[in-house]
Amino acid sequence: MPAPAAHPSSSATPSVVLDDLTFAWPDGDVVLDGITGTLGRGTLGRGCTGLVGANGAGKSTLLRLVAGELAPTSGRVVVSGTVDHLRQDATRSGETVADLLGIATVRRALGRIEGGSVDPSDFDAVGDRWDVEERAVAELAGLDLPTDLDRPVTTLSGGEAMLTALAGVRLRGADVALLDEPTNNLDAEGRARLREVVAAWRGPLVVVSHDLDLLEEMDATAELRATSLTTFGGPYAAYRARVEEQQVAARQALRTAEQALRRQQRERAKAEERIAHSERQGRKDRVNRRYIGAVVDARRNAAEKSQGVRRGAADARVERAREAVVVAEEGVRDDDAIRIDLPDPGLPRGRRVLALPGRDGRDQVIVGPERVALVGANGVGKTTLLEAVIPRAHVRVGYLPQRIVLDDEVTVLDLVRLVAPDLPPGEVRARLARLRLRGAIVERRLGSLSGGERFRVALARLLVADPPAQLLVLDEPTNDLDLPSVEELVDALTAYAGALLVVSHDRRFLQRLRLDRVVELDAEGRLTSGRSTEVILDFANDRSLSS
Repeated sequence: MPAPAAHPSSSATPSVVLDDLTFAWPDGDVVLDGITGTLGRGTLGRGCTGLVGANGAGKSTLLRLVAGELAPTSGRVVVSGTVDHLRQDATRSGETVADLLGIATVRRALGRIEGGSVDPSDFDAVGDRWDVEERAVAELAGLDLPTDLDRPVTTLSGGEAMLTALAGVRLRGADVALLDEPTNNLDAEGRARLREVVAAWRGPLVVVSHDLDLLEEMDATAELRATSLTTFGGPYAAYRARVEEQQVAARQALRTAEQALRRQQRERAKAEERIAHSERQGRKDRVNRRYIGAVVDARRNAAEKSQGVRRGAADARVERAREAVVVAEEGVRDDDAIRIDLPDPGLPRGRRVLALPGRDGRDQVIVGPERVALVGANGVGKTTLLEAVIPRAHVRVGYLPQRIVLDDEVTVLDLVRLVAPDLPPGEVRARLARLRLRGAIVERRLGSLSGGERFRVALARLLVADPPAQLLVLDEPTNDLDLPSVEELVDALTAYAGALLVVSHDRRFLQRLRLDRVVELDAEGRLTSGRSTEVILDFANDRSLSS
């Protein structure tokens, strides 16, 4: 249901204002520090903002603060209007479609009223939503989703569940909507439908996403970075162009500042040489007694005073130049992507790895270090197929599931050490640090982590395993990764010497993996294989392998 927030004026144009907002977890880990800015303010009834930033920057935490699910450590969030928040884990909310839509309580109250209840609390629960079931069915049908409100969520695909949750946001009609990674698990058709929904959206909408196509639908892009929130007019491409333009200028400013520092250091060295020469000359004059003692002492004192002034002036110029370099360095980005090292698992080329069974009796067999993508529309059973065949693999398997379930009470370090009990704690920490899991975070319980952090923990458990996996099975691995980290994952998987089976709807990601094969699963359970680059590009253009 829409979360309450501060409502200064019901007549105000809906927007989100952040005023010196700071948030820290109970263990003292600061996530947001002094953030000030505005989100969701647009023109012509629109205000779609893409919220971007590195994993761990605090995007999901910021949305939870705006939604009123967390309280700021200091500062404040001011929201005009009601707020609805579609979280990354929204598809685990409730047992039925009605629960996922957020209307289960209203339906139960309607049922009791229809059965004769006159309890005022039932009428309060319904409010003016007497037609909520009809509107819910219409909303689902408009997105080509199952319309049975009592259907178990577990029978929906990941993409269907996410679109159903999005339908709930539209159905509830809050003034301000917050969407956290809404394209996760959506196939190409689902992502297209989502973009259509966003294109028609009216009112403030804040979207956290790594989906470049969705980010191009935004009116503005807000970047959460370090202690600042900076808003750029236009979609993601305009934001990146502006950032690159700034970085060209920043790198030039840094080069200029470094050149100035080197010049001042050279001048300082020359000044020191002149001072040393003067001191040597003074000592020579005393030894040679060219002047009487009083004159020598007076000249020495004057020289020392002059040399001190020159040293001080030279030192001051060097220090100013050094400070200028520090300021210039602050303007140059050094984004901290994850670092992934995949050891050679020693998989022989002729080794039978895994068989994907088709319902028509035609199996697709992975042999040796083959690189295969499994594709298909949402709901055809890709994840179900993976979970059925992984136990029958002939090699060591590392599996990264689409829906990551971790024990919220376990710490990061303890969880990862379970798969590498013989590695020293220091080595485990070093490997976690490459995935940007460092410092106090490794001692935190998993329940306090953001979606991106939880994903990196799951990835760490996969990659730190000793001995290493000979087959990596990745189900939508880019869902919770920021864009620089996706680049690092691509590089690591490209160099991986084991077998790879990946499910993804991210066409840009698949195109860069140097796949040997693409296998498509259709609604009837048939598997169709294509080996050529053209086939991969056909899939990227949303055309069936069998067409």
